[in-house]
Amino acid sequence: MRFCWVTINVKDLEESLHFYQEIIGLGINRRFKPDNDREIVFLGGGAQIELIYDPKAENIVVGKDISLGFEVESLDKINEVLKNNNIAIHSGPFQPNPSIQFIYVLDPNGVKIQFVENL
Repeated sequence: MRFCWVTINVKDLEESLHFYQEIIGLGINRRFKPDNDREIVFLGGGAQIELIYDPKAENIVVGKDISLGFEVESLDKINEVLKNNNIAIHSGPFQPNPSIQFIYVLDPNGVKIQFVENL
């Protein structure tokens, strides 16, 4: 068994694409419209992120206890990227042991994104 993707229903597809492409650095693998209304985009390699935009969706609910973790070279560098893009740190930094530290931000849909630096 292999993990394939995580699906995020998004409020604004272009804003979400900007976040996952420009901030996270994921490329688009597939982008298509299964019907006249919805649009689906898969990003990343290996395990992917699937963004689904449906303009008819009225109430998108994001689980508050779920986060997606991304390893970064440096928290200082990602903090600079976040600052330049007006993205606030949701919480942290945390250092649960001497070999790791991390922060959380929220994506445009309220999904917690964890940036992890291995020390």
